[in-house]
Amino acid sequence: MNDRKIRSTIEEGIATKQRFLAECLPSLVQFCDLAVSTLRSGGKIMLCGNGGSSCDAAHAAGELVGWFEHKERRGYAAMALGHQIPALTAIGNDAGFEHVFRREVEAIGKSGDLLVGITTSGGSKNVLLAMQQAKQMGIATALLCGEKRGACVEHADVAVQVPSSNTARIQECHLVCVHIVCAAVEEAFANAP
Repeated sequence: MNDRKIRSTIEEGIATKQRFLAECLPSLVQFCDLAVSTLRSGGKIMLCGNGGSSCDAAHAAGELVGWFEHKERRGYAAMALGHQIPALTAIGNDAGFEHVFRREVEAIGKSGDLLVGITTSGGSKNVLLAMQQAKQMGIATALLCGEKRGACVEHADVAVQVPSSNTARIQECHLVCVHIVCAAVEEAFANAP
């Protein structure tokens, strides 16, 4: 890859983040508020996604359970769905891959929790079924997606829609969302025991 292509890729990423800031700040604030209120009320945050979005889900859960910037604080209840290989493969084999997250929500979710779906397309079938299951159980839902209005958006209490259709640029903004929500949670609980 030549320096012109590298420069163009970085400039495209910067431009996407500028549009993201201009268009998504209100929904990002709502997402942070929902995450904080969930944890304040004793609920847990469950996250799910496929491929790179699965990694973003695990990253967020790891930062919340471990720590993000503040080492001297308690862990917060968060988990990435689909990361228990026996459950993932059993559910995928016996019921179909589209049920892997839905079944975990059914098993461990409760009213007062928050399910965060991460899907660049906004239409991943397994994320959609998990969000539908969450709504049936009285679980709040948030969605990180791209500009395409996929079916998951209809089941989200809060949707942060990155203004791009480029998967890589959307994922880069999703990582920003993960870091912002982790910082918001740590800030909200800064003086809590």
